[in-house]
Amino acid sequence: MEMKSTDLVALFEQSLRGIPQDKLEAIGIVIQVGDAMCRVHGLDQAVFGEFVEFEGGNKGIIFQLDEGVVSIFLLYNSISVAELEVVKRTGSVFKTPVGAQLIGRVIDVVGHPLDGLGALSIEGYMPIEAPIAGIIERSPVNESLETGILAIDALVPIGKGQRELIIGNRGTGKTAIALDTILHQVGKNVFCIYVSIGQRQATLARTVQRLELNGALEYTAVVSAQPSQTVLNQYLAPYVGSTMAEYLRSKGKDVLIVYDDMNNHAIAFREMSLLLRRAPGREAYPGDVFYLHSRLLERAGKLAAGGSITALPIVQVQSDDITAYIPTNLISITDGQIFLDTQLFNQGVRPAVSAELSVSRVAGAAQTRAIKQVTRALRLELAQYQELLDFAQFGTELDEISMQRLARGERVMELLKQPQYVTYNFVDQTLMLFLLRESFLDAIQVKQVNAFATQFVSYVKSVYQAVYDTIYTTQTLSDEVRNQLAEMAREFSKLFVPPSV
Repeated sequence: MEMKSTDLVALFEQSLRGIPQDKLEAIGIVIQVGDAMCRVHGLDQAVFGEFVEFEGGNKGIIFQLDEGVVSIFLLYNSISVAELEVVKRTGSVFKTPVGAQLIGRVIDVVGHPLDGLGALSIEGYMPIEAPIAGIIERSPVNESLETGILAIDALVPIGKGQRELIIGNRGTGKTAIALDTILHQVGKNVFCIYVSIGQRQATLARTVQRLELNGALEYTAVVSAQPSQTVLNQYLAPYVGSTMAEYLRSKGKDVLIVYDDMNNHAIAFREMSLLLRRAPGREAYPGDVFYLHSRLLERAGKLAAGGSITALPIVQVQSDDITAYIPTNLISITDGQIFLDTQLFNQGVRPAVSAELSVSRVAGAAQTRAIKQVTRALRLELAQYQELLDFAQFGTELDEISMQRLARGERVMELLKQPQYVTYNFVDQTLMLFLLRESFLDAIQVKQVNAFATQFVSYVKSVYQAVYDTIYTTQTLSDEVRNQLAEMAREFSKLFVPPSV
């Protein structure tokens, strides 16, 4: 029941007559409004983070407690707040709807549907800030989460429960990698949550359409905080998505959550802090911006009791500078990063994953044994190729061994190219990398490497399905299977017809 101004007058008159009241409510009066926030006098017993309601219908969260005054950020732009308006405490924190029924839906931060599919079916509400699982409750990250992207699964593998940062310049394919990873989870019993922070409505619509066309919306929920909404919505969005993921994990489910992107989240928090007159620090960000992201990403992890949350935060850098404030903070929090190089992107390499600057601190523990068997020297070969490439650019004469390494590196780079929305399972990747490791690609022209590898995978699937199924079941390459694959590769080399250009 909302407290009206007339109700206050009636209560005052009753108190003068000595009539006792059945219920007392803590209320305050708005004394200043502006920039989607207001200052309220009279809520002396209020606590930080408390959810409050306004007489006019708006709602907000307390973010600062000063002597006699509290600062509140508003949830809605569409509902105006006026000075001298009554504010009532709820005695509760902000809570978000949770439940498996939210999968397949597009919602905003406060739980309103944005997809036009009718009302939401909700199992309950949970506070967006909750105690994080401790070390004893967690399990080591040792189970692979396939992205379907050869360059990532081979070089910087991701495990269930890991936090892997996707970092790169504007327009280098960061969101594309996250979307491909979500699309690849079809049939893998992994729920996905995509959190859009400050993305335009048109961009979000294209993303949702792509998920729907590929059948990924059946296991994906989308949380959106658009730029047209208040800054509080952009601040809350990743915590809302994380709470939804924690609920699913508590049911023993594996969850993949994408935060797109953390730059906008940090900028929203900076705006809030400056409006609160907090002292700015480096790049005008407040000193606790590290804590803002660390307490969010620490919620990801794999539990010993079952269930996991894998987090893929996205951050944008300028001029490939990964030493900026927010990127360095996130790199120190996460378990590795996938760095997308602008130079590689401009050269036509897709995805533009830099083998030198990308790293996974889980590494081989998150790879299937079959992939691990065929990628042992891959990173070294790429490093040697980049080093020799620098010498070759200056016209330096190279010996025969160096020329062979340079040629092999060119084939590695060509093999790792992959179109968007096309993903490979670990068996397909194993077959492609087997061709590279056993030098079957050395005799193939560079431009034909990708076609040769993908056609070989189709050849094995259609002609030698039993061998393909054996690799899938055992997740390893035995000596017998290796010999069979080598014979198949020699046989296929005679049948291969290069595609016409």
